[in-house]
Amino acid sequence: MEKNTVKGSRILLIGGSAGSLEVLIKALPLLRPVLSFPVVIVLHRKSSEDKLLEDLIAAKTAVPVAEIEDKTPITPGNIYVAPSDYHLLFENNGVVGLDVSDKVNYSRPSIDVCFESAARVYGTGVTGILLSGANADGTAGLKEIHEHGGTVVVQQPATAEMPYMPQYAINSLTPDYIIPANELAAYINRL
Repeated sequence: MEKNTVKGSRILLIGGSAGSLEVLIKALPLLRPVLSFPVVIVLHRKSSEDKLLEDLIAAKTAVPVAEIEDKTPITPGNIYVAPSDYHLLFENNGVVGLDVSDKVNYSRPSIDVCFESAARVYGTGVTGILLSGANADGTAGLKEIHEHGGTVVVQQPATAEMPYMPQYAINSLTPDYIIPANELAAYINRL
């Protein structure tokens, strides 16, 4: 696929761990304010009840940031941030459920759980982006997205604060795109 012809998306998933928040903080202000798809962000974070991450993301973008609760409808034009200590499970009726089952890759929310669930529901309409991090979470989810015909994007490891996560994904599958951190917003704006 040529760089300027990016397949459309019904849902965009962004997963990351250590070092990924910095990438998002730089990319979010550059997003066009009206997106034709929902964005779901899954970051490894401490277990807590606060909304600091959601507030920080909302302060950095003109795109509305909607809170996720159990059975929240996922609608285009909004950014959703996975709450701490819950896995996200997508349902066929357009809502997302919250799940407290065991941690996956030492994490809840788990990027793998979110990506795998969305791949089964949205199929070819899923775009999954994996950013900086220090463990293997996200790779199994990207494989599932690929198997369902979705688009797999990985941050270029040389631009990641913690390159293990994106490098592990690149070693385990062939992403559709490997993009440097400073091109994340431009990629999303082309979807």
